[in-house]
Amino acid sequence: MTDQAKSEQTSKYKLNLPETSFPMRGDLAKREPAWLAQWQEKKLYQTIRAVRKGAKKFILHDGPPYANGDIHIGHAV
Repeated sequence: MTDQAKSEQTSKYKLNLPETSFPMRGDLAKREPAWLAQWQEKKLYQTIRAVRKGAKKFILHDGPPYANGDIHIGHAV
């Protein structure tokens, strides 16, 4: 096999991906505890409850399980 043929054969399967600092995985198991600690430190839940105090109640009627997994914001549309 010639050098050109080898080059063509190997370059056929190359994929040029962009370089980015964005992680390929979310690492939620590692990141979520830090988020929760931050939210607790800022008293986020208590702040939301205080802002909504006296507001009209919002009820989400969650019906039977969905075929495509747990309920998410897309089901509200």
